[in-house]
Amino acid sequence: MKKIKKFVYLISPVKINNKTFFETLDLVFKTKRISFFQLRLKKQNAKKIVNIGKKIKKLCNKNRVKLIVNDDPMLAKKINSDGCHIGQSDSTVLNARKIINKKIVGVTCHNSKKLIKKAIKEKVDYIAIGSFYTSKTKKIKFKANIKLLKAAKKMTKIPIVAIGGINLKNYKKLLLNKANFLAISSYVWRNKKLSPVEAIRKLK
Repeated sequence: MKKIKKFVYLISPVKINNKTFFETLDLVFKTKRISFFQLRLKKQNAKKIVNIGKKIKKLCNKNRVKLIVNDDPMLAKKINSDGCHIGQSDSTVLNARKIINKKIVGVTCHNSKKLIKKAIKEKVDYIAIGSFYTSKTKKIKFKANIKLLKAAKKMTKIPIVAIGGINLKNYKKLLLNKANFLAISSYVWRNKKLSPVEAIRKLK
């Protein structure tokens, strides 16, 4: 039997309010395509995020998925997640390391070689670059291309996460150009034709 590749870095929907979400997420994890799940809830309060995060952590443990918390190393510590993802306007790598120690720290580098070099120097655990395509999740300020992905792969062996508007039509091109993981959100959670599980299953 062909081994399924776990290349999906799944980002949460903007809001998590209902119980059925956790059931759906468990089924999505069972497709065995998810390596990371990023909890990215910008509009909910910290206490609620911690409660949601702890429930998701149990599902992650059960399905061997690593839980990453967006933006906030302190929240990551409270949830006891596997790591934290920081944007350029959030915490520093140094500060995140002080709070979460040897856990995973990933950094957004947009479309900048300078930021990629800085991240390499800071010994991050993965580098996120994008946006490769138009995204439904957020407005595109930075546009990345395959040339940058190839350049990043020559610069470092640190895993590269490609981000931005990735879907069934364009994901293979990124994998063929050696992106280690694909950050995906709206293709799964806001897909009008496919359920989250069906959407994930189509990525092979």
